Amino acid sequence: MNKIVALVFSFVFIYGANAQTLIADGQGTSTGMTNRLKTLETKMRKDFDSLGIQWPIKEVYFRSFKYDGQLEVWVRDSDTMPFKLYKTYKVCAMAGSMGPKRVEGDFQVPEGFYYISEFNPRSEYHLSLKLNYPNESDRVLSDQVSPGGRIYIHGSCVTVGCIPLRDEQIEEVYLIAASARRYGQNYIPVHIFPVRFNNKKSLQYLYKSSKEDLELQRFEVGIKEAYDYFNENKKIPLIGINQKGDYMVLN
Repeated sequence: MNKIVALVFSFVFIYGANAQTLIADGQGTSTGMTNRLKTLETKMRKDFDSLGIQWPIKEVYFRSFKYDGQLEVWVRDSDTMPFKLYKTYKVCAMAGSMGPKRVEGDFQVPEGFYYISEFNPRSEYHLSLKLNYPNESDRVLSDQVSPGGRIYIHGSCVTVGCIPLRDEQIEEVYLIAASARRYGQNYIPVHIFPVRFNNKKSLQYLYKSSKEDLELQRFEVGIKEAYDYFNENKKIPLIGINQKGDYMVLN
C-alpha cells in the first residue's frame, strides 16, 4: 500500500512540476479578460514558434519612438543571446512635441530610459503598464514641485502624455511583459526616443524642431548614444546618470 501511495505521489509531483500554466492565469484580470488572454496566448505561442523564439518569453525590451509613432518589442531566451525583434506596434495617438517631459500638465510623452514599475490588470484603459517616470534624471531636470507622473503604456487609443495602443495590441504587450516578469525579469526596460535616428525624414524633423534649443539638442545627442549601442550590439546599454541629470552610456 505504501509503495502504491508513493508511486501515485511521485506521478502527481512530476506531472505538476512539468505542467505549464498559462501566463494569462493569475494576472488578476476579470474573467472575461482572462479568457481573452488565454486564447491570445495560444496564438502567440504559435507565432513565436514560427520565429524560432521560445514561449514563455524570458526577457523583453521595449523601444518607443515619438515622432515615428512606434513601439518595438524585442525578446530573447537568455542573457547570452542577442535580442530579436518580435513586433513593431503603431502608437495610435500622440500628445505633445519633441523633447522630454518636465512638468505636470505639459502633455509631453517622456524621453529617456525607464522601466515598468507596475502592472495594472484592471485599468480604465483596458490594460496598462506603468513607467517609473519621474526617474533619477527627471528628478534633477524636471519641475521640483510638480514633475508629473502616471505615465503608462496602455490600451483604449487615447492619451495626454502616455503611449497608447489598440486594445488587441496592449493585450499582446501585457502578456509578453507578464511572461518575462513571471520568469524572473524584475527590471523590464522601456526606452523612449524622440525619433528613429537612422530615419532621414525623422532626423530632419528633429533637427528642425530643436534648431533653436541648444539644451534640447544636447539632450537628444546624449540619448542617441543608447540608440546606437543597441542597434549595433542588440544588447541593452547600461545607462548611468550624472549629478547634472545627464544620461551616460557606460558600456
